[in-house]
Amino acid sequence: MIDVNELRKGVTFTMDGNIFKVLDYQHYKPGRGNAVIRTTLRNLRTGSTIEHKFASGSRVQDIRIETIELAFMYNDGDMLHFMNMETYEQPEVPRKLLGDDVGYLKENMPVKLQYYEGEIIDYELPTTVDYTVTRAETAAVGDTATNVTKRVTLETGIEVDVPNFVKEGDVIRVDTRDGRYVSRA
Repeated sequence: MIDVNELRKGVTFTMDGNIFKVLDYQHYKPGRGNAVIRTTLRNLRTGSTIEHKFASGSRVQDIRIETIELAFMYNDGDMLHFMNMETYEQPEVPRKLLGDDVGYLKENMPVKLQYYEGEIIDYELPTTVDYTVTRAETAAVGDTATNVTKRVTLETGIEVDVPNFVKEGDVIRVDTRDGRYVSRA
């Protein structure tokens, strides 16, 4: 058990039979009365996000998460298939666990899956990944204003905004946390 004053971003714990991960944390002390800890929590089983207030001094059951790095193999529609490169086990993960981040997955890409009591509950993608541009519009001649961007499609089907000089066939680096163009690779 840990005191709610020790909660920080990224901490996982159980409450009411559910597994939660702290997304945001704020300690609030009103003029009178006890302090309140305001948190934004993600339910790791359902994916829903909730706001929850804890009274200072409350306790929650912290849990230990096991993290294993696996290689992404393929997507068969409803399930994503990975391989443990040491044991050659091939766990399947429901597509809904990754949500929109499925578009960032490439074959053989390392992904960290997080387990709790044998159940896959969360994931972590590499921070940046290199992708080939498969479709890009040509830059307009004379359009040289600063920060001019255009939308391109990458090999996995996702679309990102890039500077005007990026063309079809270029390999670019994309930040998987927010889908932002980082640089040419």
